[in-house]
Amino acid sequence: MSFIKVVTDSTAQLEPELAQQLGVTVVPLEIAFGAQKFREGVDITPDEFFRRVAHSRTMPTATAPTVEEFRQLYGTLSQSTDKILSLHVSGKLNETCDNARSAASHFLGRCEIVVIDSWTISLGLSILVQAAARAAMQDTALDEVVRIVRGMIPHIYAVFFSDTLEYLERDGHLSESQSLLGTMLNIKPFLVIEEGEILPMEKVRTRDKSIDKLVEFVSEFSHIELAAVVQSPSRASRDARLLLDRLQSNFAEYELDSITYGPTLGTHIGPHSLGLIVYEGTD
Repeated sequence: MSFIKVVTDSTAQLEPELAQQLGVTVVPLEIAFGAQKFREGVDITPDEFFRRVAHSRTMPTATAPTVEEFRQLYGTLSQSTDKILSLHVSGKLNETCDNARSAASHFLGRCEIVVIDSWTISLGLSILVQAAARAAMQDTALDEVVRIVRGMIPHIYAVFFSDTLEYLERDGHLSESQSLLGTMLNIKPFLVIEEGEILPMEKVRTRDKSIDKLVEFVSEFSHIELAAVVQSPSRASRDARLLLDRLQSNFAEYELDSITYGPTLGTHIGPHSLGLIVYEGTD
């Protein structure tokens, strides 16, 4: 029983068909609008999430899978394998990794379970999960798959601009005074995910300046293996298209895609954000 089973969570936004093809088990986070609760990627899609945000007075929250949910999953998987790699959203954003580690501790001596904090989310996590799953399908040793994934983590970058500052204030990424002043002056924070934490780095005043900043960010890389514009449906028409056009014009050598970010990320950066996720590759 040496074949590695790979587990991730719904923040990776893996399409069900791809997850099945790669043999990846996806554990959903719970998205709540007050008393209404939905399983991310099961009961609610990104488009449905953003429609609810637009018409709800309640700010949504995301809750990690419980320790018991992980225990049940690991117990089921351990019937067909003795090696599990569980790769999850940044532990700075919610308790998914902590709960996975607590559950894994119950299987010591019975099943080797390695839980890895990806320090990222969305496409960044998806890139890591796909790499791990493909390595596992080639009968790569668990230690080597872990080495591959850990080597990739520092080479994944995520940056965003957000119009809706109350989400950042609620999660402690901005103080109340910073949020109030930013809203009054129409200042948009330039956010970066650094060592798994969302941090405000710079400020700009217009969407066009935001797009300039994102293009400038890409120009800092000498090599990019994969990059995608990350958008919400409310910004899909003009800003995302303009950013994608600018990037394709200036960096024709790179293959660029566009994705809608998921509900969990939406609970952190709000419904009107635009950004980039870049994987520069490893040597």
